[in-house]
Amino acid sequence: MRTTAVTLALVLSASASLAQQTADAVQPEGATDGRFTSIDPTVAAALEAKALGKPVQAQNWMVAAANPHAVKAGADVLRVGGTAADALVAVQTVLGLVEPQSSGIGGGAFLVYFDAATGELMTLDGRETAPLAATPRLFQNDDGEPMGFFDAVVGGLSVGTPGTPALLQEAHDRWGKSQWSGLFEPAIALATNGFSVSPRLAALVESDAERLSVHSETKAYFLPDGVVLQSGDTLKNAPYAATLQAMAQNGANAIYGGDIAADIVDAVQGAASPGVLSTIDLAIYQTKARPAVCATYRGLDVCGMGPPSSGALTVGQILGMLDSYDLSAGPDDADVRRLMGDASRLAFADRGRYMADSDYVPVPTKGLVDPAYLAERAGLLAGDTALKDVSAGTPAFDHALNWADDEAIELPSTSHISIVDSYGSVASMTTTIENAFGSRVMTNGFLLNNELTDFSFRSHRDGVPIANRIEPGKRPRSSMAPTIVMQNDKPVLAIGSPGGSRIIGYVAESIIAYVDWGMDVQQAVSVPHAVNRFGKYDVEDGTDATALEGPLTAMGFDVGARGLNSGLHAIAIGETLQGGADPRREGIALGE
Repeated sequence: MRTTAVTLALVLSASASLAQQTADAVQPEGATDGRFTSIDPTVAAALEAKALGKPVQAQNWMVAAANPHAVKAGADVLRVGGTAADALVAVQTVLGLVEPQSSGIGGGAFLVYFDAATGELMTLDGRETAPLAATPRLFQNDDGEPMGFFDAVVGGLSVGTPGTPALLQEAHDRWGKSQWSGLFEPAIALATNGFSVSPRLAALVESDAERLSVHSETKAYFLPDGVVLQSGDTLKNAPYAATLQAMAQNGANAIYGGDIAADIVDAVQGAASPGVLSTIDLAIYQTKARPAVCATYRGLDVCGMGPPSSGALTVGQILGMLDSYDLSAGPDDADVRRLMGDASRLAFADRGRYMADSDYVPVPTKGLVDPAYLAERAGLLAGDTALKDVSAGTPAFDHALNWADDEAIELPSTSHISIVDSYGSVASMTTTIENAFGSRVMTNGFLLNNELTDFSFRSHRDGVPIANRIEPGKRPRSSMAPTIVMQNDKPVLAIGSPGGSRIIGYVAESIIAYVDWGMDVQQAVSVPHAVNRFGKYDVEDGTDATALEGPLTAMGFDVGARGLNSGLHAIAIGETLQGGADPRREGIALGE
């Protein structure tokens, strides 16, 4: 479908192969939904194009993200010559308003960025940090046993120092062209004038109403007068508008010092299950520029965020192990899924043993994606049945430490943004407050993260230390996998997803769909999921993937159908730009 100046498309409508998910996976709005058609005529046209199930086609620039309000904000920046870094600021600040359960300035993010001017690919680490007062026993009871997960999540104890504001500032300082203050205008206007609550947000509020009621400011916002927000309600957020005004005028420092920083600390220390975050933790926070971690697959370089993220390493290991196998039979072939599932199990075994914040523990990053090591591990896949036993391997070490296996819980939430600007620069950023609605603690109009629960609650196992244990200033391990695929030193695909530790499987599967199965980028992000991390093979309920249950069970896998709510947003980069947005969420891709 064509519009006057912009060629665009929305995600696939709920097709017959995607059944109704749980409250955590509400299908996107229908093509006639007035909540988004009123945003802009081009968005209305995109909604009409949604049912076509085809990728966006564009020549100059493109943005794909999880909500039409946010995508339009980014598109407006790109249309007038802004960079991908500029657009990130606009997209993220709107997402924090209209999709607050998933990401925001109270959380953290990882950014993979290709700078067309220099040809440099690098990553920025905006992961949250543990407070200086944190100890390895932060989430243990008096007997030294781990707390229950949600006992740890809800309240101030789980809150780490937010990193997203500093990352946005750093990205803009490095690669921005637009005036910083103007990038906040779309979010400020929406927060001031109000936006229509989407069905997804309303359903998630309803499903989490009890936890959202623990903190008074959070309850007042999401359950005004004790009534759960309804789809279609107009929601305003004057405190968030004021916070963004402060950032527009004073930069990210507005969050890390002064009144807002004091309010964050008061909220954390005064919440149910008080936390130990301090104004010093906020004042000393810094993003970190790190080299990208790349692995070879089918002659491509699959590049992403290294430690403290496990995303690039684990995606790279999965693909590296599969590189010598023929996967062309496609997603419905049980043997293809056997290979993918067991490669993932092997990679997750290494993840649990070795991966953590490399500023605190020596991670064998090069050894884990070394082709010789991956070829050795790939040999374990040569049979025709599921591997009975899976354990961590022994990659080439630059240290002599041995770690116990981790047991951190990482539940799905999060959001992903992919952007290509008119200069050829590319941004792939995954952003989160961890669990849906984070810690459930709100201040100054935004939710605070619960990222500290991404650490292992145990510090040791059988006397052996766990790499991902909590330590002061440390960044918890993450599964976020913002990815840029390179060919001949040029980007050809930007992709990423939310989904907790299943992010890794979603991203690897979509890359395989695009590279091996000949799917376009929209088809690749829409393919029914089949994901195996720790032994249980999850197939996406209500889709064609459930036909794999019998064959995979016969191969020796423990298989179960469940809702698998990814949120993949991808842009393929070639002679034209092609964008795709996951049909499981309400996002879109826009381009010109």
